[in-house]
Amino acid sequence: MRRRAALACLLLLLTGCVSGPSLESRGEVTAPPGDSENLTIGSAGFTESDLLATLYGLLLEQAGYQTSTLTVANRELYEPALESGQIDVVAEYAATFADWLNAKTNGADAAAVGSPDLDATMSALRKLAAPRGLTVLDPGRAVDQNAFAVTRAFAREHGLRTLSDLGASGVRVRLAAGDECVRRPYCEPGLKKTYGIDITGVDPKGVGTTQAKRAVQNGQDQMVLTTTTDATLDDFGLVLLTDDRHLQNADYIVPVVNRSRAGDEKVTKALGPLNDVLTTADLADMNEQVDSWRRLPKDVARTYLKNKHLLKPP
Repeated sequence: MRRRAALACLLLLLTGCVSGPSLESRGEVTAPPGDSENLTIGSAGFTESDLLATLYGLLLEQAGYQTSTLTVANRELYEPALESGQIDVVAEYAATFADWLNAKTNGADAAAVGSPDLDATMSALRKLAAPRGLTVLDPGRAVDQNAFAVTRAFAREHGLRTLSDLGASGVRVRLAAGDECVRRPYCEPGLKKTYGIDITGVDPKGVGTTQAKRAVQNGQDQMVLTTTTDATLDDFGLVLLTDDRHLQNADYIVPVVNRSRAGDEKVTKALGPLNDVLTTADLADMNEQVDSWRRLPKDVARTYLKNKHLLKPP
C-alpha cells in the first residue's frame, strides 16, 4: 500500500548519469552483466527512486566506476535481476524489502519480519539477503515510512502534534487512504489499537494521492495516509502528525548490492558518506524540487552532493 507500490506500475524511461539498458515489454531483463568496473544501478521509476539511483551513480562514478541506470518499476523483476548481476546496486527500504524477501523465501503467509525496530529488521533482512548473493549495506538517516497528515487548521484547533494527541482528543476522523487500509495493521487497525483514534471510515482515494489530499484540504476527510518524504504537503496546507508510539516499520533507506559484482569495500566507501548526511527532510526537499519545481533528478542530486561536499569539483 505504500506509494512505491502504487507508483510502480509502468516501465519508465531510463534516468541517471549515463544511459543504460532497458526492459522489453514482456518483462524480461535483456541487459547482459558487465564487468565489475561497470555498474548498473536499479531504479523503481518514481521520483525518490530516481533521485537515489542518481546519487549513487554520481558517487560511484567519482570512485572510478562507469555507471548506467536501469529502470524497472516492479520489485518482482528488479530483485531477480539484482541477484543475477544484471543490476548491481539498488536503493531499498529496510522493512519493506525484508518482508518481501521473507514472503519470497517462506511463502506469502510467513509472519512479517520487518518491524519498527531497525536493528531487528536489519538482522532479518541480511539473513534473508545473504543466501541470494546480496549484501545489504548500512542504513542511513533517511526513512520513508507511512505517515498521517491533517490540515494545519485542524491541528491548531485540536492541539495536535502527534498521533497520540489525536487519540486523546476523541475527535472522530474519516481517513483518506488506500482501500486496503481497513485491514493493514499499520493503518486503521493500528491507529485504533495503538493510538485509540476514533476512525469512522476509510475513504478509498489512495496513498498520498492528489485526490486524497484534496479531500482532507476541503474537509471531506480529516486525515490522509501518505509518507514521511511527501514533498507536496505544503501545497495542500497539510502537516504530518508524529508517530510517537512507533506504529510504522523501520523503512530506512539501505543500499543493496550484488555481492559478487559490487560487494567490495570500494563500493561501500563510495556510498557510505551519503548515509552520514542524507536525512528524511533532505529527501523530501529533493522530491519537491523534482515534482513541484520540475528540476531534473540529475541536477538536483548533483547540487545536493556538491552542497554537502561529497562531490569533488571536476
